[in-house]
Amino acid sequence: MIPVSVVIITRNEEAMIGRCLEMASLISNDIVIVDNGSTDDTIAIARAFNCRIYHKDWDGYGANKNKGITLARYDWILSLDADEVADGQLVGQLHRLMLKDPNVVYDIAFRSYFGQKRIRYGTWGRDHHRRLFNRRLVRWSETEVHETLLLPAGVKILKLDGHLHHYSVNNIYECRQKAVHYARLSAAKYANQGKKAGFFKCRLSPVFGFVMSYILRLGFLDGPEGLDIALTMYQNTRLKYQHLKLLESRKYLPSDKPPVPKKLAVEYR
Repeated sequence: MIPVSVVIITRNEEAMIGRCLEMASLISNDIVIVDNGSTDDTIAIARAFNCRIYHKDWDGYGANKNKGITLARYDWILSLDADEVADGQLVGQLHRLMLKDPNVVYDIAFRSYFGQKRIRYGTWGRDHHRRLFNRRLVRWSETEVHETLLLPAGVKILKLDGHLHHYSVNNIYECRQKAVHYARLSAAKYANQGKKAGFFKCRLSPVFGFVMSYILRLGFLDGPEGLDIALTMYQNTRLKYQHLKLLESRKYLPSDKPPVPKKLAVEYR
């Protein structure tokens, strides 16, 4: 094993967490689960892989990931979602890393799936994220949604070989559910940042996002799934700015955060 702690936040992830932990256990002997009230077999599966499990209240994606970072045994952190599975090439690459320079953050390429179909084009086909870092210098932002790593000046970004395979949604219904849910969270985030829902954002941004994903990034080559993804991105963007308009008119407040549905405590892409 290598001196890396794997940190995963969970809520009702029994469908995928076994596959996630099977590969994570080849990377680290310290897997930290920060659970927010799972009622399925998530915890039983995590125990079978000898994970350290902590039950924490939900304070947002970044905040709960930071709780896991604090509980980790090692300074080097590999942050995963429960529906992400490392492949053998990535596991091998991680075992070859020296991990001596805390100023390095490692970026990992993703392979995303709609159901069991790999998405090769569009926005999902280009996905990559910074997921391996040293907690002495790096933490997650604690925004409402779409948390990012807070990187100090001078940090170097290096790419790793291999992939994280992201099984994002099972079907179009789940995809649309996520679009609606994250639209509200994103609107609250933008409102707290003082952003406005102007004409361009409300009317043109959804269309631009659809064209970018489906046409310019060749999402149409993924067939019906490519169209579903592009339409869902359109829906998410349109609803996001509609909700932001409502926040601006004070019809509801940013502090009125919608509850996290049982199956949606994962990062939306």
